[in-house]
Amino acid sequence: MTVTILSLSLLAISTPALAAGGIGLAIALVAYAVLSHAEEKSVVRESLRQLDGYEVESSRDQELMDPLLSRILGPVGGVMNRLGRRFTPTGYVDTVRAKFIRAGFNSVDVVDRFMAIKVGMALLVPVLLWFTFIFNPLGLKGLLQLAFFVIFAAAFVMGPDSWVNRRVEDRQKAILANLPDVLDLLTISVEAGLGFEQALDRVIGAVPGPLTMEFSRMLGETRAGASRSDAMKAMDQRIDVAEVRSFVMAIIQADTFGVSIGRVLRAQAEEMRIKRRQIAQEKAQKAPVKMLIPMVFCIFPALFVIVLGPAMINISRAF
Repeated sequence: MTVTILSLSLLAISTPALAAGGIGLAIALVAYAVLSHAEEKSVVRESLRQLDGYEVESSRDQELMDPLLSRILGPVGGVMNRLGRRFTPTGYVDTVRAKFIRAGFNSVDVVDRFMAIKVGMALLVPVLLWFTFIFNPLGLKGLLQLAFFVIFAAAFVMGPDSWVNRRVEDRQKAILANLPDVLDLLTISVEAGLGFEQALDRVIGAVPGPLTMEFSRMLGETRAGASRSDAMKAMDQRIDVAEVRSFVMAIIQADTFGVSIGRVLRAQAEEMRIKRRQIAQEKAQKAPVKMLIPMVFCIFPALFVIVLGPAMINISRAF
Protein backbone atom coordinates (compact mmCIF):
# COMPACT_ATOMS: atom_id res chain seq x y z
CA MET A 1 0.00 0.00 0.00
CA THR A 2 2.79 2.37 0.92
CA VAL A 3 4.67 1.49 -2.27
CA THR A 4 1.57 2.16 -4.36
CA ILE A 5 0.99 5.56 -2.76
CA LEU A 6 4.67 6.48 -3.24
CA SER A 7 4.63 5.50 -6.91
CA LEU A 8 1.46 7.50 -7.51
CA SER A 9 3.01 10.52 -5.79
CA LEU A 10 6.14 10.28 -7.94
CA LEU A 11 3.97 9.97 -11.05
CA ALA A 12 1.95 13.04 -10.05
CA ILE A 13 5.10 15.03 -9.40
CA SER A 14 6.84 13.96 -12.59
CA THR A 15 3.82 14.54 -14.90
CA PRO A 16 4.23 18.39 -15.06
CA ALA A 17 7.96 18.00 -15.55
CA LEU A 18 7.41 15.54 -18.37
CA ALA A 19 4.84 17.85 -19.95
CA ALA A 20 7.17 20.82 -19.72
CA GLY A 21 10.02 18.76 -21.13
CA GLY A 22 7.84 17.60 -24.01
CA ILE A 23 6.77 21.14 -24.82
CA GLY A 24 10.36 22.35 -24.67
CA LEU A 25 11.51 19.51 -26.91
CA ALA A 26 8.77 20.30 -29.43
CA ILE A 27 9.74 24.01 -29.48
CA ALA A 28 13.39 23.08 -29.93
CA LEU A 29 12.57 20.78 -32.85
CA VAL A 30 10.45 23.46 -34.55
CA ALA A 31 13.17 26.07 -34.06
CA TYR A 32 15.80 23.70 -35.42
CA ALA A 33 13.69 22.98 -38.49
CA VAL A 34 13.08 26.68 -39.15
CA LEU A 35 16.69 27.65 -38.63
CA SER A 36 18.02 24.80 -40.76
CA HIS A 37 15.61 25.79 -43.55
CA ALA A 38 16.69 29.42 -43.29
CA GLU A 39 20.34 28.37 -43.31
CA GLU A 40 19.76 26.23 -46.37
CA LYS A 41 18.07 29.14 -48.15
CA SER A 42 20.93 31.46 -47.24
CA VAL A 43 23.47 28.97 -48.59
CA VAL A 44 21.49 28.67 -51.82
CA ARG A 45 21.27 32.47 -52.13
CA GLU A 46 24.98 32.83 -51.53
CA SER A 47 25.71 30.21 -54.17
CA LEU A 48 23.40 31.91 -56.64
CA ARG A 49 24.97 35.28 -55.87
CA GLN A 50 28.37 33.92 -56.88
CA LEU A 51 27.13 32.78 -60.28
CA ASP A 52 27.97 35.16 -63.14
CA GLY A 53 25.03 36.19 -65.25
CA TYR A 54 22.42 34.66 -62.95
CA GLU A 55 19.06 36.36 -63.34
CA VAL A 56 16.09 36.11 -61.02
CA GLU A 57 12.70 36.48 -62.60
CA SER A 58 10.91 37.76 -59.51
CA SER A 59 11.94 41.16 -58.16
CA ARG A 60 11.07 39.99 -54.65
CA ASP A 61 13.51 37.09 -54.92
CA GLN A 62 16.13 39.49 -56.25
CA GLU A 63 15.67 41.74 -53.20
CA LEU A 64 15.74 38.76 -50.84
CA MET A 65 19.16 37.79 -52.17
CA ASP A 66 20.63 40.86 -50.42
CA PRO A 67 21.62 40.54 -46.75
CA LEU A 68 18.98 41.39 -44.16
CA LEU A 69 21.11 44.13 -42.60
CA SER A 70 21.54 45.93 -45.92
CA ARG A 71 17.79 45.69 -46.61
CA ILE A 72 17.07 47.32 -43.25
CA LEU A 73 19.80 49.96 -43.18
CA GLY A 74 19.58 50.87 -46.87
CA PRO A 75 16.26 52.80 -46.76
CA VAL A 76 17.13 54.39 -43.41
CA GLY A 77 20.50 55.52 -44.74
CA GLY A 78 18.85 56.91 -47.87
CA VAL A 79 16.45 59.02 -45.82
CA MET A 80 19.28 60.33 -43.62
CA ASN A 81 21.38 61.08 -46.69
CA ARG A 82 18.58 63.18 -48.21
CA LEU A 83 18.09 65.03 -44.93
CA GLY A 84 21.80 65.75 -44.70
CA ARG A 85 21.99 67.06 -48.26
CA ARG A 86 18.95 69.27 -47.69
CA PHE A 87 20.07 70.95 -44.46
CA THR A 88 23.81 71.34 -45.14
CA PRO A 89 25.23 74.54 -46.70
CA THR A 90 25.74 74.85 -50.44
CA GLY A 91 28.96 73.20 -51.57
CA TYR A 92 29.40 71.15 -48.39
CA VAL A 93 28.85 67.84 -50.18
CA ASP A 94 31.42 68.72 -52.84
CA THR A 95 33.90 69.68 -50.13
CA VAL A 96 33.34 66.38 -48.32
CA ARG A 97 33.76 64.45 -51.59
CA ALA A 98 37.07 66.24 -52.24
CA LYS A 99 38.24 65.39 -48.72
CA PHE A 100 37.39 61.72 -49.19
CA ILE A 101 39.32 61.68 -52.48
CA ARG A 102 42.35 63.21 -50.72
CA ALA A 103 41.93 60.61 -47.96
CA GLY A 104 42.12 57.80 -50.51
CA PHE A 105 38.44 56.78 -50.60
CA ASN A 106 37.36 56.53 -54.23
CA SER A 107 34.05 54.75 -53.68
CA VAL A 108 30.94 56.38 -55.13
CA ASP A 109 28.75 55.68 -52.08
CA VAL A 110 31.19 56.84 -49.40
CA VAL A 111 29.82 60.42 -49.36
CA ASP A 112 26.23 59.17 -49.01
CA ARG A 113 27.20 56.94 -46.09
CA PHE A 114 29.07 59.83 -44.48
CA MET A 115 26.05 62.13 -44.74
CA ALA A 116 23.82 59.43 -43.24
CA ILE A 117 26.24 58.92 -40.34
CA LYS A 118 26.49 62.67 -39.78
CA VAL A 119 22.69 63.02 -39.59
CA GLY A 120 22.50 60.01 -37.26
CA MET A 121 25.09 61.56 -34.94
CA ALA A 122 23.20 64.87 -34.98
CA LEU A 123 19.99 63.07 -34.03
CA LEU A 124 21.74 61.75 -30.93
CA VAL A 125 22.05 65.29 -29.52
CA PRO A 126 18.41 65.41 -28.23
CA VAL A 127 18.98 61.99 -26.66
CA LEU A 128 22.10 63.37 -25.00
CA LEU A 129 20.09 66.38 -23.80
CA TRP A 130 17.53 64.10 -22.15
CA PHE A 131 20.28 61.88 -20.74
CA THR A 132 22.18 64.83 -19.23
CA PHE A 133 19.47 67.13 -17.86
CA ILE A 134 16.47 64.87 -17.22
CA PHE A 135 17.66 61.32 -16.63
CA ASN A 136 21.04 62.45 -15.20
CA PRO A 137 22.37 59.12 -13.88
CA LEU A 138 25.74 60.69 -13.02
CA GLY A 139 24.18 63.27 -10.71
CA LEU A 140 25.88 66.24 -12.37
CA LYS A 141 24.83 69.78 -11.50
CA GLY A 142 25.50 73.32 -12.62
CA LEU A 143 28.42 74.13 -14.88
CA LEU A 144 29.72 70.56 -14.79
CA GLN A 145 26.43 69.29 -16.21
CA LEU A 146 26.45 71.95 -18.93
CA ALA A 147 30.10 71.22 -19.79
CA PHE A 148 29.34 67.50 -20.08
CA PHE A 149 26.52 68.18 -22.53
CA VAL A 150 28.49 70.70 -24.61
CA ILE A 151 31.55 68.47 -24.93
CA PHE A 152 29.67 65.36 -26.01
CA ALA A 153 27.29 67.30 -28.28
CA ALA A 154 30.28 68.87 -30.03
CA ALA A 155 31.82 65.40 -30.36
CA PHE A 156 28.62 64.05 -31.94
CA VAL A 157 28.27 66.96 -34.38
CA MET A 158 31.92 67.54 -35.28
CA GLY A 159 33.21 63.99 -34.89
CA PRO A 160 32.66 62.76 -38.48
CA ASP A 161 34.30 65.85 -39.99
CA SER A 162 37.22 65.57 -37.59
CA TRP A 163 37.69 61.93 -38.54
CA VAL A 164 37.79 62.75 -42.26
CA ASN A 165 40.21 65.64 -41.71
CA ARG A 166 42.47 63.38 -39.65
CA ARG A 167 42.50 60.73 -42.39
CA VAL A 168 43.40 63.37 -44.98
CA GLU A 169 46.19 64.72 -42.78
CA ASP A 170 47.64 61.26 -42.07
CA ARG A 171 47.65 60.33 -45.75
CA GLN A 172 49.28 63.61 -46.78
CA LYS A 173 51.97 63.12 -44.12
CA ALA A 174 52.63 59.59 -45.38
CA ILE A 175 52.91 60.87 -48.95
CA LEU A 176 55.27 63.67 -47.90
CA ALA A 177 57.43 61.20 -45.95
CA ASN A 178 57.74 58.80 -48.91
CA LEU A 179 58.28 61.47 -51.57
CA PRO A 180 62.10 61.92 -51.19
CA ASP A 181 62.78 58.17 -51.31
CA VAL A 182 60.46 57.72 -54.28
CA LEU A 183 62.16 60.58 -56.15
CA ASP A 184 65.61 59.14 -55.42
CA LEU A 185 64.64 55.74 -56.80
CA LEU A 186 62.90 57.36 -59.75
CA THR A 187 66.00 59.44 -60.51
CA ILE A 188 68.31 56.42 -60.36
CA SER A 189 65.99 54.43 -62.63
CA VAL A 190 65.76 57.20 -65.23
CA GLU A 191 69.51 57.85 -65.19
CA ALA A 192 70.09 54.09 -65.62
CA GLY A 193 68.34 54.26 -69.00
CA LEU A 194 64.68 53.55 -68.28
CA GLY A 195 61.90 55.72 -69.59
CA PHE A 196 59.75 57.75 -67.23
CA GLU A 197 56.80 55.32 -67.27
CA GLN A 198 59.06 52.25 -66.94
CA ALA A 199 60.80 53.93 -64.01
CA LEU A 200 57.42 54.61 -62.40
CA ASP A 201 56.52 50.92 -62.80
CA ARG A 202 59.71 49.93 -61.01
CA VAL A 203 59.09 52.44 -58.22
CA ILE A 204 55.50 51.26 -57.78
CA GLY A 205 56.68 47.67 -57.33
CA ALA A 206 59.54 48.58 -54.99
CA VAL A 207 57.99 51.20 -52.67
CA PRO A 208 54.44 50.45 -51.50
CA GLY A 209 52.39 53.29 -50.09
CA PRO A 210 49.74 55.90 -50.91
CA LEU A 211 52.08 57.89 -53.18
CA THR A 212 52.88 54.89 -55.38
CA MET A 213 49.18 54.03 -55.46
CA GLU A 214 48.53 57.47 -56.94
CA PHE A 215 51.37 56.92 -59.42
CA SER A 216 49.78 53.63 -60.41
CA ARG A 217 46.44 55.32 -60.99
CA MET A 218 48.14 58.05 -63.01
CA LEU A 219 49.83 55.44 -65.21
CA GLY A 220 46.49 53.70 -65.68
CA GLU A 221 44.93 56.95 -66.86
CA THR A 222 47.76 57.58 -69.35
CA ARG A 223 47.48 54.05 -70.71
CA ALA A 224 43.72 54.54 -71.05
CA GLY A 225 44.29 57.48 -73.39
CA ALA A 226 44.78 60.57 -71.21
CA SER A 227 47.80 62.78 -71.72
CA ARG A 228 50.60 62.72 -69.17
CA SER A 229 50.03 66.34 -68.16
CA ASP A 230 46.31 65.84 -67.56
CA ALA A 231 46.89 62.63 -65.60
CA MET A 232 49.53 64.29 -63.41
CA LYS A 233 47.34 67.33 -62.80
CA ALA A 234 44.50 65.02 -61.73
CA MET A 235 46.93 63.24 -59.38
CA ASP A 236 47.96 66.60 -57.92
CA GLN A 237 44.32 67.47 -57.24
CA ARG A 238 43.75 64.12 -55.52
CA ILE A 239 46.81 64.47 -53.28
CA ASP A 240 46.82 68.27 -52.62
CA VAL A 241 50.37 68.46 -51.26
CA ALA A 242 52.58 71.44 -52.16
CA GLU A 243 55.71 69.33 -52.70
CA VAL A 244 53.89 66.95 -55.05
CA ARG A 245 52.49 69.96 -56.92
CA SER A 246 56.03 71.27 -57.40
CA PHE A 247 57.13 67.88 -58.75
CA VAL A 248 54.16 67.70 -61.12
CA MET A 249 54.75 71.21 -62.47
CA ALA A 250 58.44 70.45 -63.01
CA ILE A 251 57.68 67.27 -65.01
CA ILE A 252 55.03 69.08 -67.09
CA GLN A 253 57.45 71.93 -67.88
CA ALA A 254 60.15 69.42 -68.79
CA ASP A 255 57.78 67.75 -71.25
CA THR A 256 56.71 71.11 -72.66
CA PHE A 257 60.16 72.62 -73.20
CA GLY A 258 62.08 69.43 -73.96
CA VAL A 259 64.30 69.50 -70.85
CA SER A 260 65.95 66.27 -69.75
CA ILE A 261 63.67 64.49 -67.25
CA GLY A 262 66.66 62.95 -65.47
CA ARG A 263 68.10 66.38 -64.71
CA VAL A 264 64.73 67.64 -63.47
CA LEU A 265 64.28 64.57 -61.27
CA ARG A 266 67.76 65.03 -59.81
CA ALA A 267 66.98 68.64 -58.88
CA GLN A 268 63.61 67.65 -57.41
CA ALA A 269 65.16 64.83 -55.36
CA GLU A 270 67.78 67.18 -53.88
CA GLU A 271 65.10 69.75 -53.09
CA MET A 272 62.94 67.14 -51.38
CA ARG A 273 65.84 65.93 -49.24
CA ILE A 274 66.54 69.51 -48.16
CA LYS A 275 62.83 69.99 -47.44
CA ARG A 276 62.73 66.83 -45.31
CA ARG A 277 65.76 68.00 -43.35
CA GLN A 278 64.12 71.37 -42.75
CA ILE A 279 60.92 69.70 -41.56
CA ALA A 280 62.92 67.59 -39.09
CA GLN A 281 64.74 70.68 -37.80
CA GLU A 282 61.43 72.51 -37.43
CA LYS A 283 59.99 69.67 -35.36
CA ALA A 284 63.12 69.67 -33.20
CA GLN A 285 62.73 73.41 -32.60
CA LYS A 286 59.08 72.96 -31.60
CA ALA A 287 59.80 70.16 -29.12
CA PRO A 288 60.96 72.38 -26.17
CA VAL A 289 57.89 74.61 -26.54
CA LYS A 290 55.57 71.59 -26.55
CA MET A 291 57.34 70.11 -23.53
CA LEU A 292 56.81 73.33 -21.56
CA ILE A 293 53.06 72.78 -21.03
CA PRO A 294 53.28 69.33 -19.36
CA MET A 295 56.30 70.49 -17.35
CA VAL A 296 54.49 73.54 -15.95
CA PHE A 297 51.16 71.85 -15.20
CA CYS A 298 52.26 68.29 -14.33
CA ILE A 299 55.93 68.09 -13.30
CA PHE A 300 56.56 71.39 -11.52
CA PRO A 301 53.60 71.13 -9.06
CA ALA A 302 54.71 67.67 -7.91
CA LEU A 303 58.30 68.90 -7.65
CA PHE A 304 57.23 71.90 -5.58
CA VAL A 305 55.25 69.68 -3.23
CA ILE A 306 58.21 67.37 -2.70
CA VAL A 307 60.82 70.12 -2.27
CA LEU A 308 58.85 72.84 -0.50
CA GLY A 309 56.31 70.68 1.34
CA PRO A 310 58.47 69.76 4.38
CA ALA A 311 59.71 73.35 4.67
CA MET A 312 56.16 74.69 4.67
CA ILE A 313 55.16 72.17 7.34
CA ASN A 314 58.10 73.19 9.56
CA ILE A 315 57.32 76.88 9.07
CA SER A 316 53.66 76.35 9.99
CA ARG A 317 54.63 74.47 13.14
CA ALA A 318 57.10 77.18 14.13
CA PHE A 319 54.48 79.92 13.93
